[in-house]
Amino acid sequence: MNHRIAAPSLPAAVLFDMDGTLVDTERLWQAAAEQVADRIGRPLTDADMPHVLGRPAAYTAAHLHRTGGPEASDPGALATELDAAFAARVAREVVPRPGVLRLLDELVAAGVPAAIVSASPRHVVDLVRKALGQDRFAVTLAVEDTVRTKPAPDPYLAAAAALGVEPHTCVVVEDTPTGVASAEAAGCAVLAVPSTVPIQSASNRTVLDSLERADLALLAFLLTSAERN
Repeated sequence: MNHRIAAPSLPAAVLFDMDGTLVDTERLWQAAAEQVADRIGRPLTDADMPHVLGRPAAYTAAHLHRTGGPEASDPGALATELDAAFAARVAREVVPRPGVLRLLDELVAAGVPAAIVSASPRHVVDLVRKALGQDRFAVTLAVEDTVRTKPAPDPYLAAAAALGVEPHTCVVVEDTPTGVASAEAAGCAVLAVPSTVPIQSASNRTVLDSLERADLALLAFLLTSAERN
């Protein structure tokens, strides 16, 4: 008797983090945070990185407010300053990560919708979507679009809902532990491609060093593997 092995089913959607995953902006965000931190007289250290990488401006501003000196007296103003410094860098230096455009085009050809799910503000997300190609994304979620942002599951749950699919049928592509925690809390399979902070492999999570090694067949395999666990 012949036993045929069914091909892995395609993801219902692929949900991409933006900064450090789709585009090389994690370093731009870190540079913006360093600029603001230097201005208020408390330069960033490695201990600050969990409060910077993968975090929205309001969170990092609150951290600087708690740990800074007299120049850090207004967290709202710090958030505005961080946002402006980051947006200016993005407008000048949007660079797709290696393998991103090829993978996005493969999804388009296969009819698999892609989404941007970001902790950055709407105007920055829109800048990046335009730079990468509006038609490559069916949905974009910015920090303003959910009450809670990463590491809470809300952004990925909202993206799946906007696409009309179940979270467990989606693959998330992330680059930070904060984003991975959000995706896993939402019940998604995760492909992690670390940009700055190391990420360990785990159940329902695969780690690659570059999206140049990722394709639709791999994403389908990740989803099938996650369903078996």
